[in-house]
Amino acid sequence: MKNFTKYSKGYYMPPKPDMSWMYKEHPEKAPKWCSVDLRDGNQALIIPMSLDEKIEFFKMLVEVGFKEIEVGFPAASETEYTFLRKLVEDNLIPDDVTVQVLTQAREHIIKKTFEALEGVKNAIVHVYNSTSVAQRQQVFRMSKEEIKQIAVDGAKLLKKLTEEAGADYRFEYSPESFTGTEPEYALEVCNAVLDVWQPTPDHKAIINIPVTVEMSMPHVYAMQVAYISQNLKYRDAVELSLHPHNDRGCGVADTELGLLAGADRVEGTLFGNGERTGNVDIVTLAMNMFVLGVDPELDFTDMPKLVDLYEKVTRMQVPPRQPYAGALVFAAFSGSHQDAIAKGMKWRDEKDPDHWTTPYLPIDPHDVGREYDGDVIRINSQSGKGGVAFIMEQKYGITMPKKMREDFGYCVKSVSDHKHKELMPDEIYQIFHDNYVNVETPYKLIDFTLRKDVDGSRCGVVDLEIDGKMVTFNARGNGRLDAVSNAIHENTDVQYTDLTYSEHALEIGANSRAMAYIGITGTDGRIVWGAGMDTDIITASIMALFSAINRMKNGK
Repeated sequence: MKNFTKYSKGYYMPPKPDMSWMYKEHPEKAPKWCSVDLRDGNQALIIPMSLDEKIEFFKMLVEVGFKEIEVGFPAASETEYTFLRKLVEDNLIPDDVTVQVLTQAREHIIKKTFEALEGVKNAIVHVYNSTSVAQRQQVFRMSKEEIKQIAVDGAKLLKKLTEEAGADYRFEYSPESFTGTEPEYALEVCNAVLDVWQPTPDHKAIINIPVTVEMSMPHVYAMQVAYISQNLKYRDAVELSLHPHNDRGCGVADTELGLLAGADRVEGTLFGNGERTGNVDIVTLAMNMFVLGVDPELDFTDMPKLVDLYEKVTRMQVPPRQPYAGALVFAAFSGSHQDAIAKGMKWRDEKDPDHWTTPYLPIDPHDVGREYDGDVIRINSQSGKGGVAFIMEQKYGITMPKKMREDFGYCVKSVSDHKHKELMPDEIYQIFHDNYVNVETPYKLIDFTLRKDVDGSRCGVVDLEIDGKMVTFNARGNGRLDAVSNAIHENTDVQYTDLTYSEHALEIGANSRAMAYIGITGTDGRIVWGAGMDTDIITASIMALFSAINRMKNGK
């Protein structure tokens, strides 16, 4: 790219950079969360939400646990005004939830906002004006003093109208376009606003430091936040809030470092919806805390339900690789990954550890409403025996011998490769059933009668259909399976050695089925596997033998 020289940094370092916050490993507690989905998120949608969709989304935000929800810019449009009035008049705002409204620092807009707030018990009135060098020079063409006066006048009007309304609203101020503002000037404006409001520890104001446009690396933003935090007036009476956007793809990192640097509160959206590249994703932020053993104080235990509602009302899609929420975030297609996960899950079953440490899975998918068999182990041509065996055991109770797993894994891989598609669990089971279980061609078992002889051996007859012809063979051996095997050796051209056998029940109860597995080694040294399924374990084992024999005859 040839035009890189036209760009230079648009941010400003604080006069006294501080990095002491970097020694913290992670936030020790959840910040106050404020969802801005219904305003900042909604204004970025191609088709904004309808009134009913907004109400449905609001109820979901309350259910998740948000205590502060920005419901709109009531003076900006009739739709947003109507929505707020609907929430008030239908008594849809719980007593422990504070609604936030946004307004520019302009008199007529502020007055319209207060009309919309009539009857609201708990509210935050969020006033802002832009302070960046670019906005001062190019948009407003005003001096620093003039821009600061806009903020101060807006702060005074908020206070005056609140007193006239006899309300107890809280106030929030944002130096919009902060990231392009000199930090010492942003601090000057914020402190001037606070001087008007005179907040106290019992009635705190909110100073919001937005990443209106992301311009720097995350540690630079954190240093800016630390500077504001350490130099604000009335600091014990102020909640320092962050509102990061994601233009550089670092919204989550900006926020996490900003919290380490002294912030108390975060404004964002579910799944990062918002203008341009979006707002910071609160789901990712909260789940990142959860993974570190910190209670995020938000409930995402039914992530699929949350995703479905979000996609329905916003008409946006949660990307399949979206952290924690995407359809593929827990999926392992790689054979080595699948094998490690399967062994890790088995280790958990054996050891019952206190903490989650399963390879390749940063969290337990069950904690966000996902399943192991459909969400974690996914089968395609890249998958290995471990993943296939995990699916068969977890979903169908089929526990193959180790060597047979490898054989079946190659069989499944071949089908997936040929079809050029991922295979669903039911398809994998069908491959197993069609290729290994009760295979009856060319040797079909019709019946067998075996009795115990005086020397303890078994003897009797085996009735077969071979290539459409009925035959009966005498059988004798140390046991029933040995007797049938000897009959095959003595009466046909089928030759094999090293018969390997295992079995288990598929269900428990009077009508339970048994599954038997047999491997036989042909004259070429290759092991061929077969499986038998029947309510009688002896019949199942003999069916498994014939499955292996038939697969050998068929060149499997």
